[in-house]
Amino acid sequence: MEAQVGDEIVIATTTLDQPPRRGEVLEVLGVADMCHYRVRWQDGHESIYYPGPDSHVVPREQVGRG
Repeated sequence: MEAQVGDEIVIATTTLDQPPRRGEVLEVLGVADMCHYRVRWQDGHESIYYPGPDSHVVPREQVGRG
């Protein structure tokens, strides 16, 4: 997974009663296959995120489109 500043990261949940977690990429950390990201989540918290198989990127050009 590759993301850029301004892209949105969406993490699919494993429970049906919870919506996917979404956050904006604030900073790209690491390089190539070892990228991780500083993300501001919709709930206002920030964290470092190491992508897993349950996440995908919405490019910043498409963020907010239905």
